[in-house]
Amino acid sequence: MVTELKIPDIGSDSLVDVIEVMVSPGDTINLNDSLVTLESDKASMEVPAESAGKIIKVHVKVGDKVKQGDPLLSIEAVGAKEAPAVNGAPKKTEPSAPASVPAQASTPAPVATSTETKDHDGLYAGPGVRRIARELGLDLAQISGNGHKGRITKADVTTFVKQRLSGASTGLGIAPAPEIDFSQFGSVETKPLNKIKKLTGQFTHRSWITIPHVTQFDEADITILEAFRKEQQASAQSAGVKLTPLIFIMKAVVKALQTYPQFNSSLSANGQDLIFKHYFHIGVAVDTPNGLVVPVIRDVDQKGLLQLARELGEISTKAREKGLSPKEMSGNCFTISSLGGIGGTGFTPIVNGSDVAILGVSKAKMQPVYQEGTFVPRLIMPFSLSYDHRVIDGAEAARFTQFVAQALSDIRTLLL
Repeated sequence: MVTELKIPDIGSDSLVDVIEVMVSPGDTINLNDSLVTLESDKASMEVPAESAGKIIKVHVKVGDKVKQGDPLLSIEAVGAKEAPAVNGAPKKTEPSAPASVPAQASTPAPVATSTETKDHDGLYAGPGVRRIARELGLDLAQISGNGHKGRITKADVTTFVKQRLSGASTGLGIAPAPEIDFSQFGSVETKPLNKIKKLTGQFTHRSWITIPHVTQFDEADITILEAFRKEQQASAQSAGVKLTPLIFIMKAVVKALQTYPQFNSSLSANGQDLIFKHYFHIGVAVDTPNGLVVPVIRDVDQKGLLQLARELGEISTKAREKGLSPKEMSGNCFTISSLGGIGGTGFTPIVNGSDVAILGVSKAKMQPVYQEGTFVPRLIMPFSLSYDHRVIDGAEAARFTQFVAQALSDIRTLLL
């Protein structure tokens, strides 16, 4: 049997606002479940259910103005269970009151949430919402209210929890960026990100929000190194390879990793242990038409300059032609991102995956350097080291960059 629930006595004959509807058609409700929240000029109140049943229709919506006696819900009442049979015959039940005197229904009264529109903590939220927040351990101050006058509704709480669970928010309690229709300002064209950029975005975003980054900047005088590289270029080309500055940087980094082994480590998943590696596989960021990829050169400590140059050339070509295998992009201990061939005076690279540090190389240029009472032209290469501050502290980072700078300034140290 379908019955109609009405707005009960709300203590006033004037119209009040419906600011929250907590149920929908098809819901099953129990006695005293909250149905709607009403708000007058001085108070807000939740209207509880007078009986249990299944909701057939909701007669009000947010923004409506209602008064006592207005229709609220149509529900299909829960049928009374028949009394147990005695010797095969149903047991008769006595009426709860004489037929001439109707039984008085116990009608729950609306529950006022506060005497003021805004509660003592400065937030608009009914008791039902506050109860849910307490049970889930949520801070209502972090939840944006989208109800009437900025009221926090159950839907707002549900949306907040879903964002936290799905990672739709930034993970820092910050709401997602709003969608903007840029076509209102002029002509636009939408193109989907390719797979490499999507994956790179996921990896770098995770690293950025989970690793406390600090970046140390330094410079290396590579005047002697560059002169030596140019002297050896002809013999390298005859061997079919190109001797680039990156080869020397890789060797200098390996010497630094051997000297400061905490940079050749990974933080365990539980954040309680440091895993030291006894191999030296260097990831090298490669710019391709489809985005940034990081192939890995293995056992750099065991290979000479020409062999490294050959492997770097081959793997860079495979990267640009989408020919890298998963194995060739895994197992790195440390990453180098070089923009020296393009330009720039410095940048802050993002630590790659499970590494604890990454080296960023910028373009070298001739600068006057004061030596022995006079200025002399020197080729100075700026570089930067981003590191995981949970593992590496500032003093260790400064010693590491100084070691790399010294190794690059005097290439004889790479032979030791």
